[in-house]
Amino acid sequence: MKHFHYLILICLLFFSISSFAQEISLHGQVTGVSGEAIIGANIKVKNKSVGSITDINGKYNIKAAPNDILIVSYIGYITQEINIKGSKVVNISLLEDTKKLDEVVVVGYGKQRKIDLTGSVSSANIDEFRKSPNTNLVQSLQGAVSGLNIGQVTAAGQTPSISIRGANTISGNSSVLIILDGIQYNNSLSSINPNDIASIDVLKDASSTAVYGAQAANGVILITTKKGAVNQKPRVTFSSSYTTQTPTVNLRPMNRQEYLDHVRDLYWDKAYLTDGSLNPAFNVATYVDPSMKDSNGNLSSNDFNWWKAATKTGYILENQLSVVGGSEKVNYLISGSSTNQTGFIINDKFKRQSLRVNLESQVTPWMKLGVQSFGSFVNQDGAEPSLWEIETQSPLLTPYDSNGNLIPYPFNTLDKNPFMTYLVDDYERHNFLFANIYSEIAFPFIKGLKYRFNYGNNYRTDIHNWASIYGAGITGEAYKENTQYADYTFDNILSYEKNFGKHNVNLTFVYGSAERKNNYTKADATGFDRLTLGYNNLNLATKQYTYSSAWREALNYQMARLNYKFSDKYLLTTTLRRDGFSGFATNEKYAYFPSVALGWLISEESFFKVKWVDLLKVRPGYGVSGNQTGRYSSLAKVTTSNAYVYGDGGSTVVGQELSSLGNTDLKWEKTTGINLGVDFKLLKYRINGSIDWYKNKTNDLLYDVAIPNITGFSTIRSNVGQLQNSGVEVNLTTINFDRKNFQWSTTFNFSTNSNKIIRLTGADTNGDGKEDDMIASNLFIGKSLGTIYGYQSDGIYQATDKIPSGYYVGCYKIVDQNKDGNITPDDRVVLGHTEPAYRVSMLNKFSYKKFTLSIFFNSIQGGKNGYLGANSPAVSRSDNSLRWNDIAGVNYWSPANTTGEYARSVSSPAITPTLYKDRSFIRLQDISLSYQLDFECIKKIGIQDLTVYVSGKNLATWTKWKGWDPETGQGLTTSGRPVMKGYSVGCNVTF
Repeated sequence: MKHFHYLILICLLFFSISSFAQEISLHGQVTGVSGEAIIGANIKVKNKSVGSITDINGKYNIKAAPNDILIVSYIGYITQEINIKGSKVVNISLLEDTKKLDEVVVVGYGKQRKIDLTGSVSSANIDEFRKSPNTNLVQSLQGAVSGLNIGQVTAAGQTPSISIRGANTISGNSSVLIILDGIQYNNSLSSINPNDIASIDVLKDASSTAVYGAQAANGVILITTKKGAVNQKPRVTFSSSYTTQTPTVNLRPMNRQEYLDHVRDLYWDKAYLTDGSLNPAFNVATYVDPSMKDSNGNLSSNDFNWWKAATKTGYILENQLSVVGGSEKVNYLISGSSTNQTGFIINDKFKRQSLRVNLESQVTPWMKLGVQSFGSFVNQDGAEPSLWEIETQSPLLTPYDSNGNLIPYPFNTLDKNPFMTYLVDDYERHNFLFANIYSEIAFPFIKGLKYRFNYGNNYRTDIHNWASIYGAGITGEAYKENTQYADYTFDNILSYEKNFGKHNVNLTFVYGSAERKNNYTKADATGFDRLTLGYNNLNLATKQYTYSSAWREALNYQMARLNYKFSDKYLLTTTLRRDGFSGFATNEKYAYFPSVALGWLISEESFFKVKWVDLLKVRPGYGVSGNQTGRYSSLAKVTTSNAYVYGDGGSTVVGQELSSLGNTDLKWEKTTGINLGVDFKLLKYRINGSIDWYKNKTNDLLYDVAIPNITGFSTIRSNVGQLQNSGVEVNLTTINFDRKNFQWSTTFNFSTNSNKIIRLTGADTNGDGKEDDMIASNLFIGKSLGTIYGYQSDGIYQATDKIPSGYYVGCYKIVDQNKDGNITPDDRVVLGHTEPAYRVSMLNKFSYKKFTLSIFFNSIQGGKNGYLGANSPAVSRSDNSLRWNDIAGVNYWSPANTTGEYARSVSSPAITPTLYKDRSFIRLQDISLSYQLDFECIKKIGIQDLTVYVSGKNLATWTKWKGWDPETGQGLTTSGRPVMKGYSVGCNVTF
């Protein structure tokens, strides 16, 4: 019997070894119906305690026996059971569950299933743009979300302009509210490592933004960072990329010959004969500025390329490393990154080092503790040369003399050598620290009741030290500048969710407060005998100055929200928020912001029998959100100035005086909005999309109203008028092909937006029964904020024309609108507007086996007289125009070029009108091609996944706009900056 026991033991051991020997290493990718990678999907072996979670590329790796069955699940998708059947590679495509859709949409103070949303909330598809060379996370959102408008960048590390659904204010705060991991983020978005971001959600309509009340009138962007994984061994991911950057357009200043021709054409009345041919007796050297001649009066032989000396090919080098893992009790994400960007302009530099630690611990079955934190350290040492001075310097001059010394004033005027601002000792650092500490308690004695607190803290230091021997009129200047900013946010969030049969109730209550403070100091010194120690010994200067300032502001708020659902098809969301802000007048510190929204899943009704419609939901909503004034706008402000001198030769005494009037009735701007939305899924989820129409009205607009100067002041901050804003948004995703080895999907975004001033001050000085326009402020009743009001041009005066007094051959003609024979301000008319008619974008994604190709087009169109920009170079003969260089290739008028587009005359006209040109464009904005190496080839060296890719950004732009870039609105100007196009190569490796 004893031996029998040993025999059984040996058999079991053999069986276990045999089973182990049969195990295989299984891997693959989990995707959605449109081919997008699903991050965090659960992979389990049925009837075994073996599991895995997909990574950021949707990839997984697991040990299993040949006949095992995998259970694959993810929130919002149908759980699938898949028989391995001895395969080593199993790719899985999950189908959305019409009953459980997208439970990962982030809304204010929580998350919500997409199918339960009643407001207009969009999730950005940032995964498709991770391979683009974007050092700032919002660059990835350009054109990716309808209604979200992201501008272009022209400098290293720059944060682009951001707006949601256009303008809702005239002169109030127009900034979009940024929420990072549940905490308002007031620091630069360039401090955030884009690779740390898990999702970006955009709250657009008043019913969804009302949870943030007073600060949400311009929309809200919710940024959620990545977290650790439960029951996962440490997974290390490394990514690296290198990008070259060059301008999208080839604008440059004129070279020597072009410059001399330019001077000649400014003297066209002497340089050309009456038949338009050149006068052989004309000598351009006679008219060139003396600074460009030698001692004998001959032209300098120089042909110096100032533009080439100030520019070079830019690049971006990025390296990212992250570790993700966790147990049942603790999960973690630790990441670090290094970004080094050198722009096209020399000394346009941006270096960022960042470290993130996100930890979460399930302390007890009912309590969770966590921290989301990062530090970002930005180095922007070095000062650029002045671009305007680079572009206007004559090629006949050089920046250095024969001994290699800088020539401070090459023109012998006050126009400086641009390299005076480059050859400086410049130290510029920006350090950012962020932490959100939170705890979540699920009360065990009341199911569905949870309490969460968030304590978030932002801290920033800005240090800028600078010294130049060329400063203060070449007497030497140096300064040290220091700014410290800090804020805190403390939120108490109580939520309760309960099902009562067909009823579902979710209640959320918030009580929170925030405080922000800023301190600034600067020590400046001029007049140095020597600057050996630079800014580190300011007391060596003959003149020393100090400056300091500080401010502080506080907010508190309360919010209650009810989400109610009946029978999984009738939805209600109602919110009430109360906000208080220290910046408003004593009697107007607080305001209330309510909202209500409904949802109806028509496709769930028994009478709805349309087979090709998988989901159809309508969403009407109404809400009020607010806008804050400046922190001290309601108060009378005091300034100091040199006020008294006691006696002849006496010292000057500083006095104090009021600089602005207070307004004890100053109150909040309030934006009231309605939104009508439709969500749909058609043809077995092959077509998914939404359509939204909205109209907002902002009342009590914050504006500096002009008052009689007899009061001692020119304006007072007040509440005036009403502004209307409306538009349409369409989002559409189609699954064009879905085969075993080939998939193709298309995402299409379309949006329109227009605004109109309904009322202003109410004044009617003309007695015509109509409210006055504020022409001096470019504000017109019934017109948009971007209305262009000016003189209409009608070509260029030719030598054969009858030219009115004050105008010359080669000047712009101005249309005499009232036919009185004179050009006066009464001849100004509305020429158009700066706002576009619509924005549209299209993303196509193709997958073939292990290759993936993404192509993204973005476009802004002006329609009739829309999206116009000032672009009217005009030059007349003067000391400066003869001296300064200009952009090469500008089509100026001359006797030899009478069809020239832009004005050139011998004298300045009485009025030079501004020409406005269409900025419409179509841009190939992003393209990437990636390849995932076969796992069998790399697993032997411990690599789970290896993907290599190439990508490009801003590779082609189709537009009629002439100049730097239509999106920046910089035309044929000597003060423009180029938008960059880039080519990248990179790889992602997971261990």
